[in-house]
Amino acid sequence: MRVRDLLAPGAPHLRLLAGEDELDRQVSGVMTTDLQDPGRYLHGGELVLTGMLWRTSAEDSERFVRTLVAGGAVALAAGEAEVGPVPEDLTAACRRHRLPLLAVPDDIAFGAVTEFVGRQVSADRAADLAALVDRHRLLVSAAGGGGLDAVLDLLGGDLDLDCWVLTPTGRVIAGPADRLTGEDRDQLVRAHLAAQRQRRRPPHRARLVTGSYSLLPAPADPADEAPLADWLLAVAGDVTEWTPKRQQLAENLARLVAAERTRRDEGRRLRRRIADEALALLQRDADPAEISRALHASASMARYEGGGPVPAAAAEGNWLVLSVEATGLPDGALRPVLEEALAVTGDRALVAAAGATGAVVVLPAMDVPVPADALRDLLAPLEAGLGSEGRITVGVCAPAAEAGGLRGALEEARHARRIAGARVGRVCVAGPEELASHVLLLAAVPDEVRRAFRSRLLDRVIAYDIEHQADLVRTLEAFLRSDGSWTRCAAQLHVHVNTLRYRIGRIEELTGRDLSRLEDRVDFYLALELA
Repeated sequence: MRVRDLLAPGAPHLRLLAGEDELDRQVSGVMTTDLQDPGRYLHGGELVLTGMLWRTSAEDSERFVRTLVAGGAVALAAGEAEVGPVPEDLTAACRRHRLPLLAVPDDIAFGAVTEFVGRQVSADRAADLAALVDRHRLLVSAAGGGGLDAVLDLLGGDLDLDCWVLTPTGRVIAGPADRLTGEDRDQLVRAHLAAQRQRRRPPHRARLVTGSYSLLPAPADPADEAPLADWLLAVAGDVTEWTPKRQQLAENLARLVAAERTRRDEGRRLRRRIADEALALLQRDADPAEISRALHASASMARYEGGGPVPAAAAEGNWLVLSVEATGLPDGALRPVLEEALAVTGDRALVAAAGATGAVVVLPAMDVPVPADALRDLLAPLEAGLGSEGRITVGVCAPAAEAGGLRGALEEARHARRIAGARVGRVCVAGPEELASHVLLLAAVPDEVRRAFRSRLLDRVIAYDIEHQADLVRTLEAFLRSDGSWTRCAAQLHVHVNTLRYRIGRIEELTGRDLSRLEDRVDFYLALELA
């Protein structure tokens, strides 16, 4: 109800003394008090009823009204039964602070005013509840018709509520994409994945420069403990501050999002079967014509799933092959993660399972200078959802111009993945441009050989650094980067050349190597690369 409703026909007969321009304020309840400082008991939206027993002088009126305004009260009703007519100093204070002031005649009980306000507020809440029920029905209807965009348009138009459905890589599935920057999306999905990994109870809250947001998971399978493939619902504002019925509206919307995700997954079954068949053909080095037919089937699926027109020569275009391995994910979880992440490429990626923790992907070549860099950026947000032991490593081949070249492309991708696996990081991607490097040779060396080689060359140097608080390893790295130039290396380390010569001599004594010899320099360089 509004303050003006207290002056309407059927209301208790109150007189308005001040605040004529503030009568549209919303009243949420009544507080009766004669305390000099009732501020601690105010929550905002109250009509304050008072018998004015707190007033002993004109100064008390200013202090009392100022306290009410600070506490969020929307109006003051002063009873005249105890102390007589409302004094002018109280009226003047209410005018100064733009607080509506009503006089309660001595024949009107405070109980009558409280009962009237209670009836009006209850009626308003009942109307709000009915409106929420109607909106729930509309949400279900919209989900069955126009999809998620229709649902979010309904909320935006009816409740002025911005909502987005996002993938774990920050792609917008539905919602007003122009109202959420790429940086904001990245921060939201990272906050969501981190909260899920820490098993915090939703809704998760994120505060960005642009405002606060609530994040609700929308898992296709409620028992799923790997959220890296699940959509999430981002809602502008903090839903924990909403009324229970409005919170239920957000929860229902998250369930609708999960249902839409499940429906979409059902449509991917045929694509997965085609992907598994294509991988089997590549592994047994099948006739290129058979592989080409699988790629044609993939193009047809994209057209069927609403991906738009597919050029007739789509299957003969350039293709990329990715070899992917994951640790720290449940068995079988990698495929849906990659399907969701790579949907941004046009939903034409064929993702085949390769064992419990691996996958092979065939997708149209990306129109970017370095596909490995683009894929690394695309998958980077997933880092927040990987545990301390979780990793995703990806190898990318050079584009294959025809189906017959995919077998070699798969081998190339596997070699590149070994390079990515030798790196430090939760999401590592290596491309074909690195296959001509010594890194390829290092990636192919068994782990025990790598450890033994590094240990023989560097263990004594590392132990010396620890015991004497020296800096021999860093000096060795700088010396090799400087191609053995004493003056350049000394300048980089900010030490005298004689100091540098002493350190290099100490390294040679500890290892029995001669850093003036090319072969010894190469051995040290490789050992450091294995670190």
